[in-house]
Amino acid sequence: MNATELREYRRKHVPVFNDNKLKLGIFGQNCSNGCTISHAETTFEPTYKQSVAISQKADALGFELLVPVGRWRGFGGSTDFNGTCMETYTWATAMATQTKNLMLFSTSHVPTMHPIVAAKQGATIDHISEGRWGLNVVCGWFTPEMEMFGVKQMDHDTRYRYAGEWLRVIKRLWTEQHFDHAGEFFRIKDGYLLPKPVQQPYPVLINAGFSPAGREFSAREVDFNFISIDTLENGQAIVKDVTQLAHEYGREIGMMSYGLVVCRDTEKEAQQAYRYIIEKGDWQATHTILQLLGVESGSFTAQHLTEFAEHFIAGWGGYPLVGTPEQVTEELVKLSQIGIGGMILCWLDYNEEITYFGERVMPLLRQAGLRK
Repeated sequence: MNATELREYRRKHVPVFNDNKLKLGIFGQNCSNGCTISHAETTFEPTYKQSVAISQKADALGFELLVPVGRWRGFGGSTDFNGTCMETYTWATAMATQTKNLMLFSTSHVPTMHPIVAAKQGATIDHISEGRWGLNVVCGWFTPEMEMFGVKQMDHDTRYRYAGEWLRVIKRLWTEQHFDHAGEFFRIKDGYLLPKPVQQPYPVLINAGFSPAGREFSAREVDFNFISIDTLENGQAIVKDVTQLAHEYGREIGMMSYGLVVCRDTEKEAQQAYRYIIEKGDWQATHTILQLLGVESGSFTAQHLTEFAEHFIAGWGGYPLVGTPEQVTEELVKLSQIGIGGMILCWLDYNEEITYFGERVMPLLRQAGLRK
């Protein structure tokens, strides 16, 4: 099908391409602590039962997607942040059987999964979900995880070359039959896959590439780039850059982001709750993450490093949505105005706070024209 036919097909059949101006999702509900590196009190637990409850609430509210964190071991510290984590292909399959409309993504570290296996599992889940599955491609930046698999960590740009070939093999498996592939990293003899996915030409692909190599990978290979936003000005510049890169490949790409929601009846209550998450933060685990990301390499002053760490404690470095329902709505409007087409959200207490979000924020988003 041509580009126009593809857009119309996806608009009608694929939830993340519907007519809502700002798509909504949930991020990290499959992992202990979710996206808050903190001992702040919560009823949230990364259990199957709670995940079903959260997913069904999101489905009933009209959310478009659920994006799990792919994690094979925790980050240590007093919380062992994300140490308990449900595997994401299995998790997506389970959530597909318990929901009706939204999309379920699997987050896959490319060095830990052969593309034939990933393609087969993904096509199977796409059939189980009746065309509601998507793949979040992760190159594998957490070195202790890769070493646990007995895999030597590749340098940054090599990881993206590897991921590019990995994904191109998967696309061929989803769209071709009886092909040979001889590349830098993979050799496939008589590539074969049945059933093919329900979605045409293949399931939705997402990635959080931020570096120059990451942005180029997203622009060339996937449908949505999930960027981390610190300020609206910086976010707008990234949106413009990745969109232009995609155009150079003759492609269109959607831009999404993620953020922690701390929404209360008053601004004072919301700010107090946000500060409490930080006060109860697991600083050891946070610094481990920042070291792995290279943030603590000397490029930041002590003050900036503390601010950066707080940003990670309260929402994994995502955009903070803190305030009253009106203020949270206002921030989401601003994000939409800079070109963000979707937000995957996290809360300290997912199951409890999504109910409040649905009652107080969703009507305002409809009034603002972001949701139908």
